[in-house]
Amino acid sequence: MRVLGIESSCDETGVAIYDTEAGLLGQALFSQVDMHARYGGVVPELASRDHVQRVLPLLKQVLAEADTRPDQLDGVAYTAGPGLAGALLVGAGVARSLAFGWGIPAVEVHHMEGHLLAPLLEERAPKFPFVALLVSGGHTLLLDASSLGDYAILGESVDDAAGEAFDKAAKMMGLGYPGGPRIAALAENGTAGRFRFPRPMTDRPGLDMSFSGLKTFTLNTIHDLGGKEALSEQDRADVARAFEEAAVDTLIIKCRRAMEQTGYKQLVMAGGVSANRSLRAKLSEQMKKRGVEVFYPAPQYCTDNGAMIAFAGALRLQAGETAELPIKVRPRWPLTELAAL
Repeated sequence: MRVLGIESSCDETGVAIYDTEAGLLGQALFSQVDMHARYGGVVPELASRDHVQRVLPLLKQVLAEADTRPDQLDGVAYTAGPGLAGALLVGAGVARSLAFGWGIPAVEVHHMEGHLLAPLLEERAPKFPFVALLVSGGHTLLLDASSLGDYAILGESVDDAAGEAFDKAAKMMGLGYPGGPRIAALAENGTAGRFRFPRPMTDRPGLDMSFSGLKTFTLNTIHDLGGKEALSEQDRADVARAFEEAAVDTLIIKCRRAMEQTGYKQLVMAGGVSANRSLRAKLSEQMKKRGVEVFYPAPQYCTDNGAMIAFAGALRLQAGETAELPIKVRPRWPLTELAAL
């Protein structure tokens, strides 16, 4: 089965073609980061308009790269949620129009299931069941993934997502948007032990997480140093290191508890924050001590992309699932509402 995937949930337009026998045949991605950076975050209306401009040129590029004609496609997959309503509608409208015109089925894909399944694109891939940590700018979830579509939430952030906390902490230090990569780069030059930030909700049982308090602690630390304008480059690096260490430790502690609770020996980590090198290294080290194998997507599949949507859509199309009219998007869509296959 050869499937076209379209991702347009937020600020990246992704298009890809995946073949269940030959693998990924082609992909293209356009990031709107530079456009939104001047505003310090994503502007939904601008995001939607940019998707309109980018999606068809990217589609033509991918069809050429994959050496694929429309009559060789067996289906079209698209992100139906969660995400920004206007951005989702662009991808959904294009995908359903193409499917109708080409006479092939379309299938809705849950954005976070796309992330969850992204590590399965790798040669070394996990097998169900496993624990999944989905950590991005909009979501932080620990899941018991029993099988495709059968997901139970073990824990989640009760306030800010981890990636959102990174972005806000970076803004407090005047680092710009997106904040995650900037904090990670600065943290490499930070002084170990100068600051110690709290590890929220790790002093109590359970798998829920909180990053709002960590954000507040960061703000107070910056205030004690004289404010954003008074920070030296070393101050910024030291605060960045303390923040990153606290966020990473919190996620690792919760993952360790999840593995003990489920008894599973496989852990999947996906989403934009999964590209953080410190988190990858420390998580792998901690899990190896416990006999747990950790799986990640390749760095290009950590952020939003069309490949994960094409792959997830192919699995659902193979199982007989198709999208029905009218065209719908779901800006809020609990992962637990997906059909198990």
